[in-house]
Amino acid sequence: MADPPRRRANKRKGKGSYANDRPPILSLISRTSHEVRYWVLEHADKPTTRTIVEGNVPPASTILYTDEASNYPDVHPRHASVCHGVKEWARDDDGDGVREVHCNSCEGAGTDLRESVK
Repeated sequence: MADPPRRRANKRKGKGSYANDRPPILSLISRTSHEVRYWVLEHADKPTTRTIVEGNVPPASTILYTDEASNYPDVHPRHASVCHGVKEWARDDDGDGVREVHCNSCEGAGTDLRESVK
């Protein structure tokens, strides 16, 4: 067999790339319509992320929730993030008892996507 079996992506630290057989996948999920969109990227840099977000996330009526990755700051006017580096997975910013700041939907969908192509 010329193509070696792939490892589960989350077992290796660091960002993925085409070179290490873990291309970056950017996903957007609407919390109201539940529509899911995926992009398999050559590079998950800020210009690429900004182009995708600007073309798919309305600036005035939507809040972009992400993790602390360096490609997200300043790509959307309404943005909140969690910091996985300090073991933060969800946060309640408005004090209503609902931890609305999280990116668990996209992370879970990405795991399902990677698992389905094994």
